[in-house]
Amino acid sequence: MPCKSQSRNKCWTSAVNLGYVGLVLVLVGGASAMDVLVANQIRALNGTTVKISCTFTSCYKVDNSKFAMNWSYQETANDTKEMFMIFQKNKMQPLNTVRLGDRVTFVGNLDKNDVSVTLADVQIFDEGLYNCYVRNPPDRVQGLGVIELIVVTELPPPRDTTIAVVIGASVGGILALLILSMVVVKCVRRHRKQELISDEQKMEEEAKLDGEGGAEEGTKNIYSLPEDVY
Repeated sequence: MPCKSQSRNKCWTSAVNLGYVGLVLVLVGGASAMDVLVANQIRALNGTTVKISCTFTSCYKVDNSKFAMNWSYQETANDTKEMFMIFQKNKMQPLNTVRLGDRVTFVGNLDKNDVSVTLADVQIFDEGLYNCYVRNPPDRVQGLGVIELIVVTELPPPRDTTIAVVIGASVGGILALLILSMVVVKCVRRHRKQELISDEQKMEEEAKLDGEGGAEEGTKNIYSLPEDVY
C-alpha cells in the first residue's frame, strides 16, 4: 500500500525496522553455521605415519551427548564411502576396516575442536579421499572437510640452497659495509667538528690575550709621557 504524504515518516520507520529485523535474522542464521578446516591435499612417504588434520569452528561448546562425527574413506570421487572412525557413546571409536585395518588412531581433542587422526604404515593403496564429517548441535549445519592423500615412494630431492646462501651472504656483507661506512663518516664529522671548536676556542683566547696586551701598552704610554708636557 503506497505511503500518503502525511504518514510518510511512519512508513520509512516501519521499513527501517523491518530491515533491521531481517539483518538480525541473517546474522543469527550465519552465526549458527559451522566451518570445517582441512588441507585440500597432503603427501605422505610410503611406510611412514601421517597425520590427517581436521578442525572445526562452532559457536557452541562441544556437548558429548549431542556431538556427532565420523571419518570415511573413498578411493575416488565416485566410490562408495567406507567409514573408519566414529564418535559414539561419548568417545571416539575406530572401525576395523579391510583397507585401513587398525592403523588409524584418534589424536584430536574435542575441547579444542580438533578431530584429527593418524594413519600408520602408509601404503600406496591408501591414496584417496578422506572425509571428515562434524556436527555440533545446536549448530544446524553439518560440516564436511575432504582431504586428498597422495602417497610417494621417495622424498623429492633437496633444493640447492647454495645460490640463496651466496646471495644472503653478499647482501649481509654489503649491509655491513654500509653500516661501517656510516659509522666512519659520522666519526670523521664529529672529529672535524671538535677540531673546529678547538680552533675557535684558541682564536678567542688569542684575541683576548692580544686585547689585554694592547690595553697594557696603552696604559704604559699614557704614564710615560715626557715631563715637559706638564
